[in-house]
Amino acid sequence: YGRHEVRSFLISSAIHWLDAYHADGLRVDAVASMLYRDYSREEGEWIPNEYGGRENLEALGFLRQLNEAVYREFPDVQTIAEESTAWPMVSRPTWLGGLGFGMKWDMGWMHDTLQYVGREPVHRGWHHDDLTFRMVYAFSENFMLPLSHDEVVHGKGSLLAKIPGDEWQKRATLRTLLAWQWAQPGKKLLFMGGEFGQWEEWSHDESLDWHLLEEPEHAGIRHLVGDLNRLLRETPALHELDFEAEGFEWVEANDAANSVLSFLRKGRSGREGAVLAIFNFTPVPRENYRLGVPREGAWTEILNTDAREYGGSGWGSMGTVETSPVPHHGRPHSLVLTLPALGAVLLKRDEGGGA
Repeated sequence: YGRHEVRSFLISSAIHWLDAYHADGLRVDAVASMLYRDYSREEGEWIPNEYGGRENLEALGFLRQLNEAVYREFPDVQTIAEESTAWPMVSRPTWLGGLGFGMKWDMGWMHDTLQYVGREPVHRGWHHDDLTFRMVYAFSENFMLPLSHDEVVHGKGSLLAKIPGDEWQKRATLRTLLAWQWAQPGKKLLFMGGEFGQWEEWSHDESLDWHLLEEPEHAGIRHLVGDLNRLLRETPALHELDFEAEGFEWVEANDAANSVLSFLRKGRSGREGAVLAIFNFTPVPRENYRLGVPREGAWTEILNTDAREYGGSGWGSMGTVETSPVPHHGRPHSLVLTLPALGAVLLKRDEGGGA
């Protein structure tokens, strides 16, 4: 990476993809293998840098030069690093000492989340921190949440195939997983086939199983993804502060006994336009489930993954729920909700209601 002709060739290639083919961005694969001289090498198989360390200084210089060149020529694209270690400031500007990427894949989120949903629901309560741990580091980088090609090839199975239970439970859990991904802080990446619940793992030699869309249950998953995209685009609380801690607030992170998690997503207007997201990762409906909320008034269901149009059974709080003056979770008001089995519910406070 220290050779000028190598740098020139690689940077010219990147610029060509963006200029001639109008790519929206570039993901740099396996950045960790570039950053460390001893990556996948035994003792004696690598040479330290000029300071005696394991860091590949030439690769660092190249990555910074690459990102500066890309953003100088194409400021509206994204460069994204697939970097699996804790190297700091991957998605921070080069003038601050960062590598200059726009975003970094959250490999920990991907691994922990798929490991969690791959467990039988009866065991999930013992692994609750697989879902909560991410928030310890979620704002240290500009993270993208990837469910990529890497997760559905080489015998790993499709997303549906990883999930235990009968076909209904698999599809319900996949819908909840997708809502969990869309509601979390960070940008979203979903590989083709996941948006309608393909059963077979991906093969580059074959078409996707588009015929599944003739089945209402799979058409419902695609319908859900479309609604999630529209909701994400139209709801400031779900995207404005994706990379800032002010945009996220746990409501209940510790209900491992019921495998239920809930949090608030907030935009620049704070709690005023907040979205309350609740997730039930067991096949047991939860009735009379009380959650504290920051403001009184009517809270309306804006998404329910168990809706019949998505292939669900139609459980939920049926539209709008009024708060009661019962303090809960350290908040002055609370809601009593019905949580569908293996379902996710998102609610938003009616702007015209309450104080």
